Amino acid sequence: MSPSISIRDIKYLPGVGPHRAEILEKELGIRSFKDLLYHFPYKYVDRSRIYRVREIDGSMPYIQLKGQILSFETFGEGRQRRLVAHFSDGTGVADLVWFQGLKFVTGKYKCHEEYIVFGRPTVFGGRVNIAHPDIDPADGVTLSSMGLRPYYNTTEKMKRMNISSSAIEKLVTNLFVAIGEDTPEETLSQAIISAHGLMPLMEALRNVHFPKNPELLRKAQYRLKFEELFYIQLNILRFSRERRNRFGGIVFSKVGEYFNTFYSEFLPFSLTGAQKRVVREMRRDMGSGRQMNRLLQGDVGSGKTLVALLAMLIALDNGCQACMMAPTEILAAQHYETLTRFLDGMDVRVELLTGSVKGKKRETILKDLLSGEVHILIGTHAVIEDTVEFASLGLVIIDEQHRFGVEQRARLWAKNKTLPHVLVMTATPIPRTLAMTLYGDLDVSIIDELPPGRKPVTTVHRFDSMRASMYEFVRNQIRMGRQAYIVYPLIQESEKMDIKNLEDGYATICEVFPEYKVSKVHGKMKPAEKDEEMRRFAQCETQILVATTVIEVGVNVPNASVMVIENAERFGLSQLHQLRGRVGRGADQSYCILMTGYKLSEDTRKRIQIMVDTNDGFEIAEADLKLRGPGDIEGTQQSGVAFDLKIANLARDGQLLQYVREIAEKIIDEDPTASKPENAVIWKQLAEIRKKNVDWSAIS
Repeated sequence: MSPSISIRDIKYLPGVGPHRAEILEKELGIRSFKDLLYHFPYKYVDRSRIYRVREIDGSMPYIQLKGQILSFETFGEGRQRRLVAHFSDGTGVADLVWFQGLKFVTGKYKCHEEYIVFGRPTVFGGRVNIAHPDIDPADGVTLSSMGLRPYYNTTEKMKRMNISSSAIEKLVTNLFVAIGEDTPEETLSQAIISAHGLMPLMEALRNVHFPKNPELLRKAQYRLKFEELFYIQLNILRFSRERRNRFGGIVFSKVGEYFNTFYSEFLPFSLTGAQKRVVREMRRDMGSGRQMNRLLQGDVGSGKTLVALLAMLIALDNGCQACMMAPTEILAAQHYETLTRFLDGMDVRVELLTGSVKGKKRETILKDLLSGEVHILIGTHAVIEDTVEFASLGLVIIDEQHRFGVEQRARLWAKNKTLPHVLVMTATPIPRTLAMTLYGDLDVSIIDELPPGRKPVTTVHRFDSMRASMYEFVRNQIRMGRQAYIVYPLIQESEKMDIKNLEDGYATICEVFPEYKVSKVHGKMKPAEKDEEMRRFAQCETQILVATTVIEVGVNVPNASVMVIENAERFGLSQLHQLRGRVGRGADQSYCILMTGYKLSEDTRKRIQIMVDTNDGFEIAEADLKLRGPGDIEGTQQSGVAFDLKIANLARDGQLLQYVREIAEKIIDEDPTASKPENAVIWKQLAEIRKKNVDWSAIS
């Protein structure tokens, strides 16, 4: 990119000025000529077709007519005044309407001269109306030159300031005139452009704003998407390579007494093939002399915690401590209980450190952690406080990583002189395209088998009118000795949304099931109250748990066999899948009932049907990505990776992402020192990109 284009202040572009420049920066982040050049249209309208008035109906988004103004008429007074031009092409009459700039219109456009009119039609009483149309003299326009008209994202504030899509279109036109010969420097090497048939950069930029035809638009978009995704992957892969070369890891050279004793005498059930594969991958990493940075993906109930424990025991066998960090006290306590149950009878000391642990208990844990007497520490963000020091921290496990900030995670691995091995776990299946971008520098392990004896959860969709039969089904399950969750999206009633709420729901459930005890849990309760209600349910003192999504993670009650989700249309796919994962954790057949009203959007119907059709978390995550986009998938906003994609779309461009990743890998393999002259353009561009990004390379 030419330096002058990159740094030239947008206020100096004809048509902008200081006031508009301030609005463009505040609303769209456009500060320079380059920022505007890379503010791409979000859609296009074909200006190459002329319609006839007789063809027009009110459902058409935009139309273009060719004809003459027969006459002008003015209606109303003062602010209610409007100007109507009766326009005809010989097949009918359309009314062109203006509410502002009436003198300008009558001074500029003449009756009985031929014009091309473009705008959005509405139909009232059989008459076609077009408000504030674009009008061009017919003799000065060739349709082939008009091509596709771009439409740009704006905000309500911009529209109030008269900076509409068409205003931005004019500014971009001015921009190309102002740039003239000062074109941006090419950002890809000639070898890549030739090998992959890419349009040159400036040609692509012109055609993405003002394409003459759909084929030129496709080529321009492909070039710009290729470049955007290529540099994302090159950046991630280069970071990964640099980190491996820069950071050594503690060598876990043996698998010893702790691991072998547990495996042969305490393992509660045989590992699945997927669990064995992941353990082998971790052993190889931790014995390599390089820091392990591995992402462990596994659906709810797939046995990730047991795999994590086996990794911890390898750390213990090599004279190191292990630490597991969870996002909530409930989840940390759940892991603590699970690990102490697994290790019952072994000489391994596990401690729990959360904000609730205070006084003498806390002092003892901190002292014994520093002396090495505590082998495994489980905790929340409390484990990253400065007072928490380890004798020799060798393995860090982060559960549900997306719920922690990058700086929080970094402080944990700073607690050892040699960087500890890192295992990141998530029960939120991440689509492949998202994983390559979110966690592209991590090695990925997937547990894709459920433990033996687990049955897939049966999911059904029921409308509110079938509530009585749903209640009877829940009652029958409880009679058989099972328990049930009933989840609501809100704590208290909202005047704006007619959806079930927890307080009313709790009262209703107590009334419908007077013979059973009911617990209530939501995020606004005090931790002690919440924990007590959870304990009562977990120990079968209550049969029904009415809750909000606070139970989405960290609740393990194998006896619960029914999950009822009220207003299921209010939840995203990933959240529905997480909630469903609270049941099906025992040997009994479990059920998930999705309750909704009848009025559902097409997207909602698709979401509900996907849940009914499959239990595969990865299939659900892929569908969620397609329906909602990457920025809305839970976790992507907190992950430390900003999805500031200008033109590529991770949901639609997955194949291209994989393609450019392979190209980036090849360049790094063939030019590891970034010194080959033919790649100079690439390494220069990557350096420019890195100036704007935080270096996450040392902290995953």
